[in-house]
Amino acid sequence: MPPLVRWMLSFGPTNPIAVRLVQNGSRRVRHLTIRAAYLGALVVVLLWALLVKVQDGTADYRALALAGASSFEIIAYLQIGLICIITPVFMAGAIAQEANPATWDILLASPLSSGQIVLGNLSGRLFFVLALLVSGLPLFALTQYFGGVPGRSIFASYAIAACAALLVGSIAIALSVSRLVGRRAVFAFYVSVVSYLAVTWAVDVQLRRALGGGVESTTWVTGLNPFLAMYALLDPSNYVRWPEGSAWMLRQPVTVWCVGSGLLSLAMVVAAVITVRLGGLTALARGSAAVPWYRRMFGLGAKGAEHRPPRAVWQNPIAWREAAARNSTLGKMLARWAFVASGGAFGVGLIWWFHTDATATIPAFRSILLATIWGELAVITLVAINMSATAVSREREDGTLDLLLTTPITPGAYLFGKLRGLIAYLVPLLLVPLGTLALASIYVVFDGFGRAGGLWQRMGPGIDVPMVTPEAGLVAPVIVFPFMAFCCMVGLYWSLKSKGTLGSVIGAVGVAGVVGGIVGLCGWRSGADMETLGPVLAGLSPATAVYALIDPYAALGATVIGNSETVQARVALGIGAAIGAGVFIGVVYGLQASMVRGFDMTVRRLAGTR
Repeated sequence: MPPLVRWMLSFGPTNPIAVRLVQNGSRRVRHLTIRAAYLGALVVVLLWALLVKVQDGTADYRALALAGASSFEIIAYLQIGLICIITPVFMAGAIAQEANPATWDILLASPLSSGQIVLGNLSGRLFFVLALLVSGLPLFALTQYFGGVPGRSIFASYAIAACAALLVGSIAIALSVSRLVGRRAVFAFYVSVVSYLAVTWAVDVQLRRALGGGVESTTWVTGLNPFLAMYALLDPSNYVRWPEGSAWMLRQPVTVWCVGSGLLSLAMVVAAVITVRLGGLTALARGSAAVPWYRRMFGLGAKGAEHRPPRAVWQNPIAWREAAARNSTLGKMLARWAFVASGGAFGVGLIWWFHTDATATIPAFRSILLATIWGELAVITLVAINMSATAVSREREDGTLDLLLTTPITPGAYLFGKLRGLIAYLVPLLLVPLGTLALASIYVVFDGFGRAGGLWQRMGPGIDVPMVTPEAGLVAPVIVFPFMAFCCMVGLYWSLKSKGTLGSVIGAVGVAGVVGGIVGLCGWRSGADMETLGPVLAGLSPATAVYALIDPYAALGATVIGNSETVQARVALGIGAAIGAGVFIGVVYGLQASMVRGFDMTVRRLAGTR
């Protein structure tokens, strides 16, 4: 089975919580009695309705059609009424049982994610209600033999009933996760459902307006009550929808109920997923006074507290630890996200300035954009080298590496985890320059959203050059991410080989600087002077690739002038970026393989070094 399909099924059919609930519920006599009574009631009511409509035993086709339509209307109302009564019965366990703290302690100690816990409870308990709906479908199909019952109405009535069950089930799960209620809330939950239906029906009666001929019309609350939505579906002649041009809630009450209940259910499920591992609303309210809001926003506990909020560990614990350790304090988190927020705001502001200021020129915009992206990439590169160059040597100095070597973690998993954790930490930082470049390219794709003056500049002998190449947002990540992985792997190599953090940082900076400088200088000169091959070489370095994407005429002059257009130069630049990405990825793989082979010998040789 494909991993994606297996992962999706883990939220429903193969979820262990859903499987447990379905298996246990299938063995209970009470559940069997409820299901039998539900189907028995539908069968009895259908037969009674048909017999009442055809009392003398003979009827023409018109009478049979009227009898079938009337019978369908009766059992449709009965079905949704039974669903509203039965659904709280099946969902009561979610409120009563799962509200027990001991039950939650067991669930939260399992490897299930927050989404799997919530959706497993919801799908497992909602399975019986949906099974009842499906089991009643043959009875609805029988009414079509008599005529007068369109298939669209049958499926619409099923959609109303299913959305009602989904909404009630989501409310029950949200109450369970909140842990604000206990067993005593089951009766209140029941009363609340019935009261809501009664109140909305009463409000609708008061708001109904008589149209021509004394016919009543739908109201603003019709789509908020499943019975009213069913009324508008089954009796459109006496409960008329408003004409075209009116508000959507007045014209399509059935759609309003299905969409509204679906969105509300989704919101409750999302809220339950967010709070399930936070201890529910009770724990949030209890801990709000002790933990400041800004620390809770970053997932931190109270300052100096012995307890730390639980975190989900990745499949590779080294990767998770490497990424999480960089965000272990509030200061580090603020520094990281301050860079992201300020850089993103500056990029958006730069484009907004160019869009609104009629005096802004394309060369000025290019200069500011190029300096911004180069500066951000330089800072991120230095951060990547510094973190990777101290990733192993720091653990050797504080003795953590000795403890890790006693675990079953292999050298390959250790080194790959280090690389993956570092890249995961750097991704939000890299999204700042790459996102700024992507916004500029999108701005060019949409031709400046009608900005006066256009975004193309006439250069040289009739050559039109865009302000920024439209594909810049797609080409830049191709070379930037592999280059950052190369810098991280070089840092890890020197961190493993060096005795201390100072020597590893100096060595990593030297190697990365030499490689990046040579490749960048070669691409810089060849891009401007060599035709066709020059853009390919320019794409091998992130610095020259970004320069060529922003100002192709200056960076790729020979190719652009030789062809009197920029298309060939841009295509060659993209090919060069892909080749450069492959080269950097190959170097990363080769360095990792070399480090894995000599890992044990290197660690033993430097064991005990401080």
